[in-house]
Amino acid sequence: MDRLRTELIWLRDWLAWLPDPVAAVLIIVVAALIALVLHGWVRRLLRRALALRYPVLFTAVTQMRGLTRLALLMIALAVALPVAPLAPETRFWFARILLIAGIALVGWAAMAALHIAATFYLRRFRLDATDNLTARKHVTQVRVLQRSADVLVIIVTLAAALMTFGPVRQYGVSLFASAGVAGLIAGLAARPVLSNLFAGVQIAMTQPIRIEDAVIVENEWGVIEEITSAYVVVRLWDLRRMIVPLTYFIEKPFQNWTHETSALIGSVLFYLDYRAPIGIMREKLKQIVAASKNWDGKTAALQVTDTKQSAIEVRAIMSAASSGQAFELRCEVREKMIAFLQKEHPEALPRQRNESVPGATTQGAQEVRAEAVASKAWRPSAPTDRSRA
Repeated sequence: MDRLRTELIWLRDWLAWLPDPVAAVLIIVVAALIALVLHGWVRRLLRRALALRYPVLFTAVTQMRGLTRLALLMIALAVALPVAPLAPETRFWFARILLIAGIALVGWAAMAALHIAATFYLRRFRLDATDNLTARKHVTQVRVLQRSADVLVIIVTLAAALMTFGPVRQYGVSLFASAGVAGLIAGLAARPVLSNLFAGVQIAMTQPIRIEDAVIVENEWGVIEEITSAYVVVRLWDLRRMIVPLTYFIEKPFQNWTHETSALIGSVLFYLDYRAPIGIMREKLKQIVAASKNWDGKTAALQVTDTKQSAIEVRAIMSAASSGQAFELRCEVREKMIAFLQKEHPEALPRQRNESVPGATTQGAQEVRAEAVASKAWRPSAPTDRSRA
């Protein structure tokens, strides 16, 4: 930095024949160009040194290139600002802008460090595995805490930047000192933000939901796709997205099908005639699930669970390794069992019966015939020629 300051002083003296504003602009531009050239040279050097031997470290350096470029640029401007022939008021405002930019740079660096650390930590876990409960736990916890930390870093950075202005600092001190109506209004206005922030931390700690959990929310089946600092995105079965506030999963009940494990037991209900062959259907169920790639080999059973006036309720249960496989297995069992009953045991299919009493039917027919004869006997006949005479 001393070498850069010395060179800039020499440049200022050499540009003494120019007006002060023009010389100041040239000095600042030269300092910025030096910073950008230095950044590009260091980046190329790091690429040669780290790209092949330390790819993970090189990836982190690459992700930080915007941050490091801005940091070098600000350092160069901070060195050039006292050297440039500027008016005291102009130099003051330039220094204030650099101070605010430095605070923003620190906040940006903190967020970037959090993101890089989270990325490296989550590299060990895979969500596309069959049994991904551990991965879903860590991914959910890290992402929710990361977003909550981002919100806190942004709030602290904005507060620090605003506190550099004297009037804002005095207003903040008086607001905290008064703690009156203005404080109450600010608290009510910030309640949704704070409630979602605390809900996010609570979800990260207790984990009622995780990334890729299969849930039923508002009578809709879906998968947790994303958990932000304010809401949760649920990907429904038909690719719609349901946006749910974070506080919903803390305050209201919902179903989580993969909370402890991704394995599920699916059920299929059949309404059949009383002549259905239950024993044969039980053996057929075992054959169907044994031949299916969606069955995990643990549970398969068939039972009569209810009897109604015109049909019986037969329930088949079968287990699968995930909710998607359980749905496919249920559809497969339903289709193949219905086809089997239609082909081999059609008498088992539900039907409606109409039963008649023989004596009552005969008596009813006789009464109908008697009424017909009586009506025919009393029907008036057509007039004859003798009656007209």
